[in-house]
Parts: sequence; C-alpha cells; structure tokens
Amino acid sequence: MPDSPTPGRRERKKAATRQAIADAALQLFLEHGFDRVSVRDVAERADVSTTTLFAHFPSKESLVFDREQEVDAALAAAVRERPDGQGVVEALRAHALESWVPIVTDPRRARFTALVSDTPALREYSERMWMRHADTLSTVIAEELDREPDDSACAALARFVLEIPALTTGRHDPRATVETVFDLLLHGWRSQAGPRPPQADGR
Repeated sequence: MPDSPTPGRRERKKAATRQAIADAALQLFLEHGFDRVSVRDVAERADVSTTTLFAHFPSKESLVFDREQEVDAALAAAVRERPDGQGVVEALRAHALESWVPIVTDPRRARFTALVSDTPALREYSERMWMRHADTLSTVIAEELDREPDDSACAALARFVLEIPALTTGRHDPRATVETVFDLLLHGWRSQAGPRPPQADGR
C-alpha cells in the first residue's frame, strides 16, 4: 500500500489549489468584470467544486485579494524579525524595496488597479483590508518600541508606510520613490524641502 502523503505534500497541494483558484478568478474578472462572473464560473475554470473554493476563500471579494494573510504576516515579520541594530523604519524600507517594488512594476498592475477602483464591492473590501493591515503594523511597531497599543505615532507611521504602494504606482522609478518616502520618514520634510529661499526684503 502506498505511503500516505506527508503534511508537507498536503500543504503544497493545498497551496497549489488555492493559487489555481486565485489565478482563475483574476483572469475571469479581468476578462469579464467582477460583477459578471459568478463563484461557480471561477470554480469551473479552476476545475474545483464551489465547496472547495469556499474552503480556501470566504467570499467572492477575497478571491481578488488572495495574498491578504500573507501580506499581514510579512508586515509583522519585517518588524519583528529585523536584524539587530536595524531600526523599524529601515526594516520597513527593506521590506518595501524587496516585496512591493516588484508588485507595482508588474505589467498587470494597471489592469488590477482599474478592476478594483471600478468595482464598488472591491473598493470597500480593499479599504477594510488596508485598515486591517494598518492595525496589524501599528500594533507590532508599538510592541517593538514598548509603547501603548494605541500609540498615535505608531499608528501614523503604519498608515504612512501602507500608502507607499499607491504612491509608487505609475512612477517612472518606483524604487527611487520608495527611497524618497522613507528618507522623508527618517529625516523629515526639511531634508526634502531644501534651503529656504530669501525673502523679497532680503531677510
């Protein structure tokens, strides 16, 4: 009798099925629009049952944002697992350069962004997801800096950092944009504004 699959093989199979469903969903949504595609259509394209689909994704909207939990975990890990001596902001800079720049330069990014912005249900889901990420990141930053969980500075930093993907979208050089934003976070506006021009009266 053949050996039963190891947990590692089972997890890989589950991950492959999940990815196949997400890929099928995005392809259909881009081709026909979110509202014109049913969950059954996605299941058929991915060659799975609707029961299997919902075992991986709790809602139709979550099919579009299939990396939500992964993004949340990566944000927390970037702060908690940073090298000794590295500050929180520098750790998030490294994470953004490694993980976010490739996403915003993906040729499918513009179509994906249009899909979300043109679909009210996806816009609402995206906004709620953004807030969950902001809460996660803010809480982790506060823990690492030994501050209160609702520390306003930590919350502001988290929200600012999470705006970076939007700020880099469509830029000629996303990497340079990321560096500029983090330089602003580290050194303040004065480092970007340059010397104050002289006033008309010479002062």
